[in-house]
Amino acid sequence: MLNVTTSAVRRLCVSIAAATQAEALTLAKESEPVADVIEIRLDSMAHPDIPLFLSALGKPLVFTNRPSWEGGNCADEEMTRLALLGKAVEAGAAYIDIELNSEPTLATELINAARANNCQTIVSWHDFKCTASRQALTEIFQRQCRSGADIGKIVTTARCFQDVFRVLALQEQASEMGFPLIAFCMGPLGTISRVATTDLGGYMTYAAPDNGPATAPGQLPASALRRIFTELGHGN
Repeated sequence: MLNVTTSAVRRLCVSIAAATQAEALTLAKESEPVADVIEIRLDSMAHPDIPLFLSALGKPLVFTNRPSWEGGNCADEEMTRLALLGKAVEAGAAYIDIELNSEPTLATELINAARANNCQTIVSWHDFKCTASRQALTEIFQRQCRSGADIGKIVTTARCFQDVFRVLALQEQASEMGFPLIAFCMGPLGTISRVATTDLGGYMTYAAPDNGPATAPGQLPASALRRIFTELGHGN
């Protein structure tokens, strides 16, 4: 049974993907009033200036360099792709996002570097087509627990309401393990899970910038999601 956590911390992360750094900075600054955390999608732009983002923005930042094999725009080889996240760690990022299926040795080195620099690592897994079985999702979650991550992230695509239940149910396992987990579904049927996940113990949920593109199907505009939280009595 899913239990609502009345003392949940409801972090709202606004995900920013823009073709230019100037546009990304504008969207990020516009999002700061409603965001608890801001994700900068490095794979959306060429030659990003990571220190500039850190100096210009006051909210904790997640840096993500999503590869093409997991729905992103980065086609670089693993060493080059993960090296950019290493620069974010060295520059003082609050979080980096590393895919669970990243090259294992390089990922372990990056996770260790992040820990040494007080940067939290989100180890993520995305499925843009469907939602796996309960057993398969549990295996993915267990791999994340063993990865050295500070936080896990499992995001699937919902094709029916049962898919949503399976993904949100992972929060019960996460609670038992004492392992922070981000878990929700993409797509129209998954939108409700983006609202519910933090009440069920989820570490964070994601939204689109009000004046910019969504980075995944089913993302709500940040201000709309914040209003929903307020109307439900969740506040900020």
